[in-house]
Amino acid sequence: MRNYFTLDGVDSRDFGVYISGQGTFSAPARSYELLSVPGRNGDLVGTETRFENGELTYPAFIYANFKQNIADFRAFLNSLFGYHRLVDSYHTGEYRMVFFQGEFDPDVTEKNDAASFDITFNCKPQRFLTSGETYVNLYADGTITNPTRFNSQPLLRVYGAGNLGINGDTITISQANVYTDIDCELMDAYKGAVNCNQNVTLSNYNFPVLVPGDNSFSLGTGITRVRILPRWWTI
Repeated sequence: MRNYFTLDGVDSRDFGVYISGQGTFSAPARSYELLSVPGRNGDLVGTETRFENGELTYPAFIYANFKQNIADFRAFLNSLFGYHRLVDSYHTGEYRMVFFQGEFDPDVTEKNDAASFDITFNCKPQRFLTSGETYVNLYADGTITNPTRFNSQPLLRVYGAGNLGINGDTITISQANVYTDIDCELMDAYKGAVNCNQNVTLSNYNFPVLVPGDNSFSLGTGITRVRILPRWWTI
């Protein structure tokens, strides 16, 4: 089987581009701070849990309709700006968010009919699971399970006004026009283009996360349903 990727919904095979996956199994660097305490041996590790961006490199090749394919593929890569979704055939249950770094230097055969080259993307550290793109609907108290070792930041659509409990913390919605979207990654509450932050109170002043393992939800009076986009991810 020849392997490939899709970037921003476009299949590399449309350009006759196939890849090798040996550069896709690495993990990102972890950002941390070492703290020295006078009179104490060794360093303390700070509480920073941030992972850094990294490079994702695919060895690739084109061997058919080379001149047209290489021109079209080069133009496609350089037409994209910002982060885009990338899925490769080695890791079909996950996707990455990447942007093309811009360097493109193919090693062309003497007959100018084929080439091998590296495609390097700047890549967000998370490997997002496609299973985390499936909505979970709760109409009563319930539990959802995070299958990873990392906290996720869900998108919550809360129907009604009242108290929603998540793992013992409470979100209070004072008023709602049918529903309120609470994006725990963006730290924002809204309905469409309408800002709803003034109607939402967080008991611990932090937007909730879904911890590894079971996460409990309790729907208080006035909350008729919560729709959860869990956004599972791993490293």
